[in-house]
Amino acid sequence: MPPSIRRAVATLGLALLATAAVVAQQRNPLPWAQRPSPHESHSFTVDESKITIEYGRPFKRGRVVWGGLRPWGQWWMPGADEATTMITADTLVIGDLTVPAGEHTLYMMVVEKDPKLIVSNETGQFHTVYHPARDLGRVTFQLRMLADPVEQMTWTFEQVPGGGGMLKLAWDDREYFVPFVVKKQARP
Repeated sequence: MPPSIRRAVATLGLALLATAAVVAQQRNPLPWAQRPSPHESHSFTVDESKITIEYGRPFKRGRVVWGGLRPWGQWWMPGADEATTMITADTLVIGDLTVPAGEHTLYMMVVEKDPKLIVSNETGQFHTVYHPARDLGRVTFQLRMLADPVEQMTWTFEQVPGGGGMLKLAWDDREYFVPFVVKKQARP
């Protein structure tokens, strides 16, 4: 290959790499450790089944969250940056919604009365992307007002005595929750 073509190919390759780096930086401008909303992965065990949630954990920072930062009547992905994902080893029945084992994205319909947890089959998207056609389904969250505000948004899965669990989202002056049960899969 003539040297002029090699230089042109090398220049084109470098230009493509630089473009990819700029696009990646625009999507995630800060490394994990420097983001305003740290990203975390937490695993919980309920009825001997592992459930993992991966999400960005924004802070309240003196803001009014419900009805302010999170306006009423809109969908929202509870987290920051990459979509909030739930990975479960077994099928879960959340409220009356059957969620098969695997990875799903969690969204929420932010309304004052009857807020909804939305479970989506679409994964890997950024938190500002939502395609309702990919919804697995929706269930109604129950609401508990908190006496002490929660500064950093927190998802938890808790074991309930007697079996099953509670999926909880706490932030600011509210805790949203919904019961679930684990349907164990036969393992080889």
